[in-house]
Amino acid sequence: MKTEKKFAVILAGCGSKDGAEIHEATMTLYAIKQQGADYQIFAPDIKQHHVINHLTGEEMNESRNVLIEAARIARGNAKPLSELKVTEFDAIILPGGFGVAKNLCTFAFDGHNCTVNKDVERVITEAHRMNKPIGALCISPVLLAKLIKGA
Repeated sequence: MKTEKKFAVILAGCGSKDGAEIHEATMTLYAIKQQGADYQIFAPDIKQHHVINHLTGEEMNESRNVLIEAARIARGNAKPLSELKVTEFDAIILPGGFGVAKNLCTFAFDGHNCTVNKDVERVITEAHRMNKPIGALCISPVLLAKLIKGA
């Protein structure tokens, strides 16, 4: 009996300038379903670095939560990244968007000296140790380069 593959999709919020790139995220979800697989969306339950007005590109005087923003794309079905158990998934995938470099790590501000969110680091490190496929789109490969020697 064939078992359905399951992906953990990690989002950095919602919006290309301060969160997950919506086209990349939704097309990733669509492609997973088209291949007969399933997914669960996760995001860190943290304050977003900042909020950008996507019409003007200017920073707004607002505060938003990365998990709550990711839930927009997930139609409410997003879980805190702290709850992700790598053993329950066949693969991990990280769509891009500038929020990856601002919310999942500090690459946007610190370059190669960046730090990575502790839950993101845990998931990527565990998945790599278990030889699970890790997909990274757009800016997301910086996470792999930072955490996986030789990546």
